[in-house]
Amino acid sequence: MPVGLVIMSERELNRIEVLSQVTQGRMTAVTAANVLGLSRRQIHRLLKTFQSDGAGALRHKARGRKSNNRIDPGVREFAVTFESPRLYRRPST
Repeated sequence: MPVGLVIMSERELNRIEVLSQVTQGRMTAVTAANVLGLSRRQIHRLLKTFQSDGAGALRHKARGRKSNNRIDPGVREFAVTFESPRLYRRPST
């Protein structure tokens, strides 16, 4: 696996910290599951990935990709041009 800069969230960094404690024997899988709010089985799955591929494998796989649920740019532009005059119109008193 190539070495490089990997951006991770606070949650992912916390997972790495807890999993490294489990790997070193300072914490049990059940305790780690309680700390991270996961099941024991999920901890074992994460441990397997962590030990085989390293810390970078625990980051979210969809990071940096476009959402599948995004609004088409044409539709967004239409909505903005359609609604802009209504948003800035002063209400009559």
